[in-house]
Amino acid sequence: MITSLLIANRGEIACRIIATAKKMGIRTLAVYSDADSHARHVKLADEAINIGPAASSESYLRGDKIIAAAKQTGAEAIHPGYGFLSENEDFADLCQQQNIIFVGPPVASIASMGSKSAAKAIMQEAGVPLVPGYHGSEQDAETLKAKAEEVGFPLLLKAAYGGGGKGMRVVESLAEFDQALASAKREAKSSFGNDKVLFERFIRNPRHVEIQVFCDEHGNAVYLAERDCSVQRRHQKVLEEAPAPALTERTRQAMGEAAIKAAQAIDYVGAGTVEFLYDQSGEFFFMEMNTRLQVEHPVTEMITGQDLVEWQLLVASGQPLPLAQNDIQVNGHAFEARIYAEDPDNDFLPCTGTIRHLRTPEGEPGVRIDTGITEGDEISSFYDPMIAKLIVWDTDRDRALLKLQRALRQYRLTGLTTNIDFLHRLASHPEFVQMNLTTEFIQQHEQSLMPQLDIDVNQVATEAALYDIVSRQQAYSATAYFATDSPWHQANALRMNDADVHTVELQYQDQLHSITIEQRDAVFVTEAADSELQWQVSINDDQMTVVCNGRRYQRFVCADDQELTVFTEQGPVTLHRHKVTDTLVDEAAHGGLVAPMNGTIMEVLVSKGDSVEKDQPLVIMEAMKMEYTIRAGHAGEVTDVFYAAGDLVSDGDELIAMTEEA
Repeated sequence: MITSLLIANRGEIACRIIATAKKMGIRTLAVYSDADSHARHVKLADEAINIGPAASSESYLRGDKIIAAAKQTGAEAIHPGYGFLSENEDFADLCQQQNIIFVGPPVASIASMGSKSAAKAIMQEAGVPLVPGYHGSEQDAETLKAKAEEVGFPLLLKAAYGGGGKGMRVVESLAEFDQALASAKREAKSSFGNDKVLFERFIRNPRHVEIQVFCDEHGNAVYLAERDCSVQRRHQKVLEEAPAPALTERTRQAMGEAAIKAAQAIDYVGAGTVEFLYDQSGEFFFMEMNTRLQVEHPVTEMITGQDLVEWQLLVASGQPLPLAQNDIQVNGHAFEARIYAEDPDNDFLPCTGTIRHLRTPEGEPGVRIDTGITEGDEISSFYDPMIAKLIVWDTDRDRALLKLQRALRQYRLTGLTTNIDFLHRLASHPEFVQMNLTTEFIQQHEQSLMPQLDIDVNQVATEAALYDIVSRQQAYSATAYFATDSPWHQANALRMNDADVHTVELQYQDQLHSITIEQRDAVFVTEAADSELQWQVSINDDQMTVVCNGRRYQRFVCADDQELTVFTEQGPVTLHRHKVTDTLVDEAAHGGLVAPMNGTIMEVLVSKGDSVEKDQPLVIMEAMKMEYTIRAGHAGEVTDVFYAAGDLVSDGDELIAMTEEA
């Protein structure tokens, strides 16, 4: 049995693996970059080794440094997690050469599935159903374009050695092919070190259903039910569930058997996932096999009661699978919501910043949170912007969905923009509730998923002001020095011969709200139309209990010296403390285009003096392993270009100056 394990990863998956390893009595060893020196996974491990600078290409993707760390710490085995080197056959081979157990499949299996085109050929020979497409080795642009015409449009263009939506493009017509191909190849090269692509007919409105398989060295193979991962943005999963809803038992069994056939075709050992497209007619087609543990594995664990990381470590130690196929039971329903630092209102652009306030529903029955983040941590541009995975379980889908909706409302985070509120709208959407799922779900329901919020800002501002006043008064009272009956030490707006009145000025977007509140002992009074509202408030941490004219309810509020965030039924509302020196700056006022986040310029598509049209691509930049195109907001002439390909830029840096066409 493995006794010491190095985890060649970071973030939530490193923490997840450490938890199981410790439960099994295995010594845990972490690696970390300079940016992660205070990260949660470093603190949880028994020992941790620094492996280099923040850039993953200089740390987490350096197999030689990870092997050196394993040798230094005496690690018997390396668990790669997911991403980084988890599906890198050279790294698995290097482990084998150094007599270190690689917690994953054999090198040959990784190689077989590492190339999507080779994988398709193997699956075709094994009799696994495939979507029509091109998976060949000829990669010159003219050949690819000719093959694309043969297969027909629309096409789904993919990085042959990739995953996670990177290097993936939907191409609607031949006219779009050249630009999409160039972009996909760049992103594939940057993310995976190989720009080979494949493509296949794009099936509209399919579902993404995948099977969790497990094999051991003794010839045993099982599948642990299926997961539905249809709800995606930018071809990356957002919301997953298990088991897949509205699937017949016959289809489930057929998919499971096809997945086992796929695994056995490459002599697989360990945890793997076989992904299928499931169309409206009930047919399913092989997409790819991921030769690692999936991000969404917790939903399978929740419905089967099995620890898949424990299974991995047992199999890597040479032991047989813990259960046979007939022993695997499915109980209840589970969801996983991926919480990201990203802006759904800005095409899901990743966001950076420091988490200033964090409260979660962890500890609630049937709720699990996998995370590598704690309050005060920074989300940087160096790594994937995932903050956490929120997983819930209950006895059936309806009850699990209600639990997910509630848990998302209980997940309170400030300091940067997240997708939490968007996830709540997804989980509450009538079509999602009714199981009308498709990989195009977000695009099809974009308008209802991105509504204009109807918020009573004055009400929210009043609640924020009350929290601010009462929390300051409680802070004064709790300080020993101020523990006195003196009115000068009570922050209660005392005025001699006049009413005790507080005035709090808060800014919401471009509107200033001046909130006037009279204090009468423990009662606060505000004016509303022709009536008077009386408020009583008590605060415990970020929870504010309010009684207003006989109505009792709760609000959660986070406050710092810059802003207050009130978590309402419609989502969080942030109000800024107003200062006389505050100014509002319109980034576009000077006619410039700015970097939306920290990143690297990949290509500048225009030059000084060029005339451009509205929405014309101007600059391509890369951030958080994804490629983004900066487009012209209006027609005009480029008057200056401030950066070139390869340059690093920071959030807000002006990239291009241009005039606006009259």
